[in-house]
Amino acid sequence: MKSSSPVEMANLRVRYGRHEVLKGITLEARRNEVLGIIGPAQSGKTTLLKVINRTIDDIPGAVVTGTVEVGGQDVRLVKDISALRRKIGMVAPLPVGLPLSIFDNVAFAPRMAGMRDRHALEERVERCLRQATLWDEVKDRLDSLGTRLSGGQQQRLTIARALSHDPEVLCLDEFSIAVDPVTTMRIEDVLKDLRSQMTIILATNLVQQARRLADRTAFLCSGELVEVDRTAVIFSDSPASRKTYEYVNGIFG
Repeated sequence: MKSSSPVEMANLRVRYGRHEVLKGITLEARRNEVLGIIGPAQSGKTTLLKVINRTIDDIPGAVVTGTVEVGGQDVRLVKDISALRRKIGMVAPLPVGLPLSIFDNVAFAPRMAGMRDRHALEERVERCLRQATLWDEVKDRLDSLGTRLSGGQQQRLTIARALSHDPEVLCLDEFSIAVDPVTTMRIEDVLKDLRSQMTIILATNLVQQARRLADRTAFLCSGELVEVDRTAVIFSDSPASRKTYEYVNGIFG
């Protein structure tokens, strides 16, 4: 499979034991776009993201078939998992801060990648905190524990940490579950700015969030890709599937 798309999957299937979670997904995330992934609970959204950065490897009994490429490289054949994950920033539903200072939270990944110059680290930390719209709130207390920040600030710190290794792809899994509406809108503004620098894959149960942010939207249901199209089409009165229309209009799900 050869493509200029940063992420491309073909006939992706995932099962946990006998339960098939993803059923032959063929999908691409294009360069400098926000790809929204919507669908009811248990539709396979989180599993799809876990395959991309190989955290699926940590789930006992998970079996993956098909192909997933990141930057033209089949992730299942990658030997250096750390190098793969440096290409893919991941933001989980709940902020998980490292028990370190705010500065060290963001500097952690660059240090692990070999960055030792203090000035370069300071520049990287400031850039990422600014990108996550957190710099002005924490610039005078970078030595404080990141875990002492508010929930919304911790989620933005998580985003800064995900950006700290200059990823090609940023994956977000229900990032707004634990944050208030005002913080959610601030993070959405961040994502709108970041789309010019990377590909963003946004898995969300909030269909209106996908409508606001995504260039294209994919609708998963029961592990199947029902359809993918421009977001304006998915949310129109005439998407390709009646099931899509019913889901985005709250008739089911």
